[in-house]
Amino acid sequence: MSVPHSVAPPRVTVVEGVVREASLPPLVPPVSRGSLGDLPFDNAAEAPADPVLSRKQPDGTWRDVSAATFAAEVLATAKGLIAHGLRPGDRLAVMARTRYEWTLLDFAAWAAGLVTVPVYPTSSAAQVRWILHDSGAAACVVEGPEQTRLVEAERGALPGLAHLWEIDAGAVPLLTAAGRGLPGTAVTEARATRGPDDIATLIYTSGTTGRPKGCVLTHANFFTEVDNSTELLHLLFKAAGRAPAATLLFLPLSHVFGRTVAVGCMRARVRVGHAPSLRTEDLLADLAGFRPTFLLVIPYVLEKVYNTGRATAEKLGRAASFDRAARVARRWGEAEAARLHGTGPGPGPALRAARALYDPLVYRRIRGALGGEVRYVLSGGSPLGERLAAFCTGAGIEVFEGYGLTETTAAATVTPPHRPRLGTVGWPLPGGAVRIAEDGEVLLRGGHVFAGYWDGELGKAVPAAPGEWFPTGDLGALDADGYLTITGRKKELLVTSGGKNVAPAPLEDRLRAHPLVGQAMVVGDNRPCITALLTLEADGVAHWCRMHGKEGLPPEELVRDGELLAELQTAVDDANALVSRAESIRRFAVLPVDFTEEAGHLTPSMKLKRAAIARDFAEEVERLYER
Repeated sequence: MSVPHSVAPPRVTVVEGVVREASLPPLVPPVSRGSLGDLPFDNAAEAPADPVLSRKQPDGTWRDVSAATFAAEVLATAKGLIAHGLRPGDRLAVMARTRYEWTLLDFAAWAAGLVTVPVYPTSSAAQVRWILHDSGAAACVVEGPEQTRLVEAERGALPGLAHLWEIDAGAVPLLTAAGRGLPGTAVTEARATRGPDDIATLIYTSGTTGRPKGCVLTHANFFTEVDNSTELLHLLFKAAGRAPAATLLFLPLSHVFGRTVAVGCMRARVRVGHAPSLRTEDLLADLAGFRPTFLLVIPYVLEKVYNTGRATAEKLGRAASFDRAARVARRWGEAEAARLHGTGPGPGPALRAARALYDPLVYRRIRGALGGEVRYVLSGGSPLGERLAAFCTGAGIEVFEGYGLTETTAAATVTPPHRPRLGTVGWPLPGGAVRIAEDGEVLLRGGHVFAGYWDGELGKAVPAAPGEWFPTGDLGALDADGYLTITGRKKELLVTSGGKNVAPAPLEDRLRAHPLVGQAMVVGDNRPCITALLTLEADGVAHWCRMHGKEGLPPEELVRDGELLAELQTAVDDANALVSRAESIRRFAVLPVDFTEEAGHLTPSMKLKRAAIARDFAEEVERLYER
């Protein structure tokens, strides 16, 4: 397969035998004019008939939306925003699930010269009030009546919020009707006021330890990110094989990961669909109907697919066969990675034969659960884990793992094509650099790094740190070939009473990969040993109960069930294999309730609010240390 660019390995800097820095030159020159608001109109001019989006119809089928049609819808909606008095630089908040209107409003806002402010649809009243107040939003679009009531109840504290529209009540037709009297030149003129260095969006961080902060991302940040990413990951974004490139978005567009991929697909004219429901049966139906060629996921999604596949096999009495197929896939993935790096011959004849045997029995079903056409996956949000990455490769799905933050417009590192290194998050994004500080903190630099945090009182971005390097708060290491491994969070390091430093994230990630574990929080700061709080994964436990004749067992009894605890001990033992004895989990408690955003234990992006969990489950933690 030909590639548009031959990407040489990163340039690395070694200090006293330790790799301290890795960098790659950009694959494309920086954009010098225009904004994201130009993309729909550029597409319509260059390829008007090309499908850029698809909309799900009431009967479950998908209808393509051409570049020309989408540009016309963007123009009509942008005219409506201008007709309501919104001017370039004003902020428009959008609070909705992942749906077609989200992307339409995003590009219409940019076409009108506005700044979009995503708000998680599950946000609390206090979070919504803070984001709308701090951003100075002049208008807000919500999805349904419940969100309308929530925002209406806060209007008294938001004197700057002049407009509130509801998608389910016809927000887009209302805006279109309001703008009919305006000429198209009104949008052209507003669009012309924006350039690469202007603000495209304010994305508020999850706020694990305090109030969310608004990350100021410019149009140039997005262009740098998506242009270099699409050139590097040409396998995903270029038409190949039986079907043109297409992806189904189901991660929140309130999060930078999904949003950046949506922009990248519009830039590359890759067909995009939206799936608002994450219920397993709804998502599987959408995947089957849309048939994407690549997906962006968080590791939980791939874990869910794997665990569901195994549960189905177990129900049919074929668990042993599935486990053998999984071992074959992992061995294949590991052997193939070694071949690509020149450290091994690759899969041998026996492994090739075993993989061919299990492909129609197991691997094709795994791919089928993702729609049948998926060959590539972009994974981010948390580490995927070597075993699952190797399994996916062996099952015929190439995984590109990335690492980044809201502050870096999504990926700051990514797995290079044909050069995976299992257990790492890849090379620096072309045009960017990674540095490891003396204390192990990961520092980042590049055109994808944000302008700073929003200061609501000043109405502008304030730099996050002095100098040209952005401190991420994550800990990591670079190897001799420039691959980055993330080892934990600087602020989350636990220090036992014996003085041992323990990073909880690797243990927690491995625990969450088990089909029975929903969430996990490792405890041990200033304690004699490491322990953990576990919650149960609803689908996995329901299957386990059916297989063990324990359906209907109350949660309070289930968490004390000896067989279940023994099963969970295997998950703990597996996680402990990652660390030394001093860092291992000695005891664990299973909670009868899950950590949820509603209870204040998770952020909207599913990160643990450690202080809140430690407070609410203080008794359970103390009991772990009384034994």
